[in-house]
Amino acid sequence: MKPAPFRYARADSLADAIALLAAAPGENKVLAGGQSLVPMLNMRLVRPAVLVDVNGLRELAGITPTAGGGLRIGALTRHAELAASPAVRERAPLLAEAARHVGHAAIRNQGTLGGSLAHADPAAELPAALLALDARVQVTGPGGAREIAADAFFRGLLATALEADEILTAVEVPAQPPGWGFVEIARRPGDFALAGVAAVVHNGRPLTLPSPPRGGEGEVRLVGFGVGDRPLRLGSAERVLAGGALDGATAARAGAAAGSDCDPPGDVHGSAEYRRHLATVLTERALLQAAARLAGRPR
Repeated sequence: MKPAPFRYARADSLADAIALLAAAPGENKVLAGGQSLVPMLNMRLVRPAVLVDVNGLRELAGITPTAGGGLRIGALTRHAELAASPAVRERAPLLAEAARHVGHAAIRNQGTLGGSLAHADPAAELPAALLALDARVQVTGPGGAREIAADAFFRGLLATALEADEILTAVEVPAQPPGWGFVEIARRPGDFALAGVAAVVHNGRPLTLPSPPRGGEGEVRLVGFGVGDRPLRLGSAERVLAGGALDGATAARAGAAAGSDCDPPGDVHGSAEYRRHLATVLTERALLQAAARLAGRPR
């Protein structure tokens, strides 16, 4: 398999990269890690006129602690950096754990945070983790910079709020609450997840939620991946937890409710019914992990 002909341009600055994209919005594409883009090129699922290489832009790299215990993470940060960074492990351990599950070592060494978010594969780990963490995505285009809440960024299958002439530049992650869990099921290590769940819990008792859940106002956020056309907030499962303690019984009830929030695909690897069942089981497991961490018993 070979890609259709294209031209290559190496951007010298963020402004240069934006100008190259704006010259033909939708036809010119950003090249970062290339772990999703290159296979799509080879299968001719995308046919860009120009590939704009942003790997030399230092302003898109780096992991910086922010006030209040959060992080600013540049879009060019590799998955392996996320998994290994002491700052990420301390301030956003859910994100470090999610990065550890991405593909194989070769993929983690090349793939970027920004590329994963912009590609928006519904079975990808990092979009789900950042949605659970209530992160904000920073993008820049000809009209300047703007910030998009993770809840509003993912719009559908491989679709985001990123405009064709914009570049994803960084992600702002707030301080992570102490209770968290991350679990997935894949056919083999390194495969895309058949289903997975990320959970973030602020405390164990009592849990309070708006109804329906929105933004970061509640004290628990549950996100399923591989169970819809984008990472999904599991609102029915979140509401089960409102007003009570997080224990084994409530985790089981929340798991049972999670299936109603899912609209999974079916394929040769697993039926929609099977993936919905996985969401119920994995929601319970992720919540039990969070409960154990809140009690000082990491699992």
